[in-house]
Amino acid sequence: MGQVEESAVLSVPAESVYRAVSDVRRMGEWSPECIGVWSRSRQFGAGSRFIGFNRRRWWFWFTSCRVVRADHAREFAFEVRTFGMPVALWGYRFEDRGRSSLVTEYWRDLRTGRSAPAARLLGLVFTGTPPARRAAVNRDGMRRTLDRLKTALEGSADDE
Repeated sequence: MGQVEESAVLSVPAESVYRAVSDVRRMGEWSPECIGVWSRSRQFGAGSRFIGFNRRRWWFWFTSCRVVRADHAREFAFEVRTFGMPVALWGYRFEDRGRSSLVTEYWRDLRTGRSAPAARLLGLVFTGTPPARRAAVNRDGMRRTLDRLKTALEGSADDE
């Protein structure tokens, strides 16, 4: 099991960052792995479901996701499953600092119990990442995601 967190200070209020992150259809704009999201919903509160489409080099996979936390401008998180097996919890915490905010992206490996060996094997087959490297790969991806989020949101704040 692994757990990773990365944080960044963005020069926009937590409310703005929460709005962007909680619209999971935009995740492909900043995530280095997510290339798109499909959902019938237009708003993503607790219990909302969506499908994430992901790619890393020549590997491609999809995941079933369910929003588990949608605490406005404080925290947004979703659980990821594949073929009905729990895989991970991905989330964001937001700390408002007036005109800026501290944003923390976190990941927790949920591949435990009886389904863990199958979930780990599927992870390797579909993502090309051995379980022992998943935390390091996710840490790098989080840094890239937060950098892209910062660039996108601070750039749009400058345009206003």
